[in-house]
Amino acid sequence: MKNKSIGILTKPKFPEIKNTLLDVVTWLRARSIGVILDTTSAALLGEQGGVQKTQLASKADVLLVLGGDGTMLNAARLAGERSIPILGVNMGGLGFLTEVRLENLYPSLERVFANDFVLDERLMLQTHIHRHGETVARGVVLNDVVISKGTLARMIEVKISIQGQFVTNLRGDGVIVSTPTGSTAYSLSAGGPIIDPAVQSLMVTPICPHTLTHRPLIVPGTAEIEITLTSRDDGAMATLDGQVGVAMVQGDTVEI
Repeated sequence: MKNKSIGILTKPKFPEIKNTLLDVVTWLRARSIGVILDTTSAALLGEQGGVQKTQLASKADVLLVLGGDGTMLNAARLAGERSIPILGVNMGGLGFLTEVRLENLYPSLERVFANDFVLDERLMLQTHIHRHGETVARGVVLNDVVISKGTLARMIEVKISIQGQFVTNLRGDGVIVSTPTGSTAYSLSAGGPIIDPAVQSLMVTPICPHTLTHRPLIVPGTAEIEITLTSRDDGAMATLDGQVGVAMVQGDTVEI
């Protein structure tokens, strides 16, 4: 990992982030490691410039995440298309995805530059939302894609197809399509199974289905899933990793 550049993504709301960021940038530059900051992180240090978050992964060889699981999900979407490695440092609470504790930051960086690490590859989802034959939104997802009802207490109806074959019409609060990484997130709360990240599979988990027969379904990780909103509900949403929301209208199709 010599002569590599590191892009740093932070969660500015953490009170200790400024001092931690300053320390790690100083540590890296003292070892002649190229540091790329997004505009928010650069502003925290009073530095000029910085790049847009969307450009961070295209300019760096490794992403260093100082934050929580939400920041890690954001970084995964940025890095997904380039498949560059991410080192997550937990400065939040739960830390399912950010495995390195703050006190282990510098020993972990030393191991990275000594090529003494294990690369944990995770399945991600390519998601497209189509309306009237046009793509209105797209994204790369690490945890899950959720199609759900609006704020009013009424159900939505969706048509689910897998590999081009009709599977079912589902009435309920919605449906979750998750990766093994996302199996311990919303899908688990909705009654879905816990899947080892090494298992190449996807989960289709109904949210409060209005039937006795709709249950979570596990399909191959290479399966193409289409979910079409068939009910008239202006409040329905497609949510990517709980961070990007797209309002849906009748006839919209989410292709995963």
